[in-house]
Amino acid sequence: MTVLNIIEAIDRWAMKEANRPVYVEANRTYTYGELKQESDAVAAYLQDNFERAQPVVVYGELEFEMLACFLGASKSGHPYIPIEAHTPKERIEMILEVAKPAVIFAIKEWPNIKTSAEIVSINQLREICEQPIQSVPLIPVTGAETYYTIFTSGTTGVPKGVQISHDNLLSFVNWELRDFGITEGMRFLSQAPYSFDLSVMDLYPALTSGGSLTPLRKEIINDFKQLFTVLPTLEIEVWVSTPSFMDICLMEPTFDEEHVENLKIFLFCGEELSKATAQKLLDRFPKARIFNTYGPTEATVAISRIEVTQELLDAYNRIPIGYVKADTRVYIMDKDQTIPNGEVGEIVIVGPSVSKGYLHNPEKTSQAFFELDDQRAYRTGDAGKLVEDLLIYEGRIDFQVKLHGYRIELEDIDHHLASVSYVKQAAVVPKYQNHKVQQLVAYVVSYPHNFEKEFQLSKAIKEELAGSVMDYMIPQKFIYVEQLPLTPNGKIDRKGLMNEVNKP
Repeated sequence: MTVLNIIEAIDRWAMKEANRPVYVEANRTYTYGELKQESDAVAAYLQDNFERAQPVVVYGELEFEMLACFLGASKSGHPYIPIEAHTPKERIEMILEVAKPAVIFAIKEWPNIKTSAEIVSINQLREICEQPIQSVPLIPVTGAETYYTIFTSGTTGVPKGVQISHDNLLSFVNWELRDFGITEGMRFLSQAPYSFDLSVMDLYPALTSGGSLTPLRKEIINDFKQLFTVLPTLEIEVWVSTPSFMDICLMEPTFDEEHVENLKIFLFCGEELSKATAQKLLDRFPKARIFNTYGPTEATVAISRIEVTQELLDAYNRIPIGYVKADTRVYIMDKDQTIPNGEVGEIVIVGPSVSKGYLHNPEKTSQAFFELDDQRAYRTGDAGKLVEDLLIYEGRIDFQVKLHGYRIELEDIDHHLASVSYVKQAAVVPKYQNHKVQQLVAYVVSYPHNFEKEFQLSKAIKEELAGSVMDYMIPQKFIYVEQLPLTPNGKIDRKGLMNEVNKP
């Protein structure tokens, strides 16, 4: 199964079999025919009203209409930007400032944020989708044009928009369809928010192969009782999530092959898969195939994979991040020098899935991206080594961490903490367990305050911080100090604080 064009591959299923299920909710199943009809209507609306290539924001959660808007944008030559409905107002404002979108499709109610973009509500969208479509040829996104932009955490507090082209996405999708045992018409779990690039691992491989998506909404995930009731009822074959979400699901003893009998393939990305999680999963689902994958948003979701077996777990203390996909190369580098096999350095990715760079941010783009052997290359900031062809992860080079699958710049949180009214100075560090970030710890120098207890101060700081950062970026623990330790260069000694927090 080789895909030559994303949109054509998806539309082909609608024309071949309009009633084929594409989005399966508890009380409603949507078809490929409906997806084509609605996305064509969105595309016609965009083509009639906006200049080609202007960004389109799609704001919501895991609704079918999100898909129709994504595809409608792509069909009419517009890159789309997914924004999750729980995103703090300040972060949305910063994204809009960078992206300058022409239109916002508000699948969920749009917050009170001023913007020059046209806002299309869910009711207006339904009206657009009911209009008869004039048969005008559409000019979809193709080649090196940007297909979507996903915003990640930035060191200065301003999110960075990673631009992924049609060809970047094509490289990723064809690899997943070829190397993971996926066949036509499989049923995929859709759990990751669309603003998190892990969602691309289920979204496009499912739609281009005539498969379906089964969304697992936030309100169910956040209520364990409901989650554990729903899990056995999901008739899914392909599981896509972070290892952290799997850890939650494994708390339910009946989450196993006997009770969830359709599951055939597990795909993990977004953070490190621990041996303990992998072992539990192997024990519970002995007939399923389990894959650990690795890759940054800047190289389109993932670029390496390894199948987790008992032999692999017995052979390694830390699960390798796999073999690099056929069209891509990885170099281990120290600045601009390549390091020999077996030595640890920075993982640099070269190949057709590497992004053109950050939207309207030439400075950050030039720091992270460059040309190598006439191809696009990206400095990941991850430490690793190659043992023959096998890629081994060795942690972060800088102060960027993964928590529950989300990539977080520690300096981003510092920046927002410093603007909280009670905080004079702050530094956030990760606490690890089994090589994996378990929590974020904030060292804080506070201004004089009237709180009797430290936990009251922490509560007040968290409440104020929640207005400017995502909930997963709020530190779980606060340690109050008179001053932060400094390095000989006069910088905050973050490594010293990390050693303090992670003392055995």
